Amino acid sequence: MAELRNFQTGTQSGVMVDQGLRSYMLKVYNLMMFGVGITGVAAYVTTLLTTTNDPSQAAATMRGGVMLTQLGVALYTSPLQWVIMLAPLALVFFLSFRIDKMSVSAAQGTFWAYAALLGVSLSSILLVYTAASITQTFFVTAASFGALSLYGYTTKRDLSGMGSFLVMGLFGVILASLVNLFLQSSGLEFALSIIGVLVFAGLTAWDTQKIKEMYYDADDEVTYGRKAVMGALTLYLDFINLFLFLLRFLGNNRN
Repeated sequence: MAELRNFQTGTQSGVMVDQGLRSYMLKVYNLMMFGVGITGVAAYVTTLLTTTNDPSQAAATMRGGVMLTQLGVALYTSPLQWVIMLAPLALVFFLSFRIDKMSVSAAQGTFWAYAALLGVSLSSILLVYTAASITQTFFVTAASFGALSLYGYTTKRDLSGMGSFLVMGLFGVILASLVNLFLQSSGLEFALSIIGVLVFAGLTAWDTQKIKEMYYDADDEVTYGRKAVMGALTLYLDFINLFLFLLRFLGNNRN
């Protein structure tokens, strides 16, 4: 009888952990998807405010015939563009280093602000690629991300060894991209696009497994919330970067 009670207790505990883990991962995914939505809306609204179809309201015309308003000129052609590009980076570092001292609501608010700022920064891609190709790439990214994240969640294989290799690959892509800003090599750009897709595909699976392993059913509500926000931020970055690298292959240039 004692063995039966122990078995029943262990079974109930396992069910509770499974339910808690599913609830935790669902929260992570919801936060992540909401962040992606904020980025998309911010990018779209920024594009509406910075471009025009009325030549009388145009302050400048870019390649591909895109006409910019005064705000568009300020955001895309003035030194302000560097502020828009660097502000999200500063905010994500702030969140990463300060989250242990933030409330859950403050952490979520910072994540939403980061997603919105990144949307403003990424609005320029709507001036470069056609809307149809951006939409197509988004759905390809969503399907790929979903499959990769599901693999990371369900696999019994330890992906930590692959993770260290992927992190080195990520740093290599960043450094090579900085070098190519000066070289402007189309061959290197193509190679970096391929490597970038592979790196972030692997990171999606690895990060999902890490986020799953971060779950601990005895966490208090604040720790639980902070972990969910950081998990959402991690997967959000994987999704956005996978989308941007795929766009280099699938995007149709307006020119």
